[in-house]
Amino acid sequence: MNEALRAALADVVAIPVTPFAADGTVDEPAQRALLRLLVDSGVTTLTPNGNTGEFYALTPGERRRAVEVTVEEAAGAATVVAGVGHEVPAAVAAARHAAAAGARLVMIHQPVHPYVSHAGWVDYHRAVADAVPELGVVPYVRDPLLPGAVLAELGRHCPNVTGVKYAVPDAVTFAAFARDAGLDRFVWVAGLAELYAPSYWAAGATGFTSGLVNVAPAIPLALRDALRAGRYADAMELWERVRPFEELRARDRSADNVSVVKEALAALGRCRREVRPPGRVLPEDRRARVAALVRSWDA
Repeated sequence: MNEALRAALADVVAIPVTPFAADGTVDEPAQRALLRLLVDSGVTTLTPNGNTGEFYALTPGERRRAVEVTVEEAAGAATVVAGVGHEVPAAVAAARHAAAAGARLVMIHQPVHPYVSHAGWVDYHRAVADAVPELGVVPYVRDPLLPGAVLAELGRHCPNVTGVKYAVPDAVTFAAFARDAGLDRFVWVAGLAELYAPSYWAAGATGFTSGLVNVAPAIPLALRDALRAGRYADAMELWERVRPFEELRARDRSADNVSVVKEALAALGRCRREVRPPGRVLPEDRRARVAALVRSWDA
């Protein structure tokens, strides 16, 4: 298994936002500027078409273009992990496009079909992984009822399944799942960002996703460094700094997950605050709170 791909996941896995212009189309100049800021700040793993990038609200053409633009702006300085999903043919086509565009890995969004069997879950991910054997593959797990043994089975079939983005908000469930699936077989990415990074790190994660990184790249990178060095008091001090921001994102079943990040970016003048339905622009009574948090990080 490619050690460079494993190393890319054992890091801050940035989920870039997708900025929109006043007419509702993707604002590509703003998108490129945000990506350049991430790379220039030392971020080395970029995931276009993640949930913070509004994957489910983008058209197929917009998703393809997001991968192309991210690869161009990464320019070899960062590894690109392209988000793919939807029905099997669409996921396979997106994965093949990502490979052709220069991505090194694909993250497969959890199937949204209302009827998902364990065997079907394996078949779905295997279809994508088998279509792009040259890429690393990262299942995105959000189902607390999925047994670790099912992922282990997928790993036996598909050696290119490199890591797992685990996003069940339960550290005990994560610890058991990772050990049942194979703690050393996969790279474990804490998929619920900074709030869960320390507890998941203690249970075996070596990377974590971040939407906050769009706003304040230095904080997630410092948190990563503290966790790597075992400086847990320092890690928790950073955790406490970002806790109010991340709690706003998680409020109301994460209804404003993306809106909070875009509001912070709007306060910094980096992109507009608009999101696409079923998301919403952050209500006015919460905007001042976000702006104050952003200012406090520069203090």
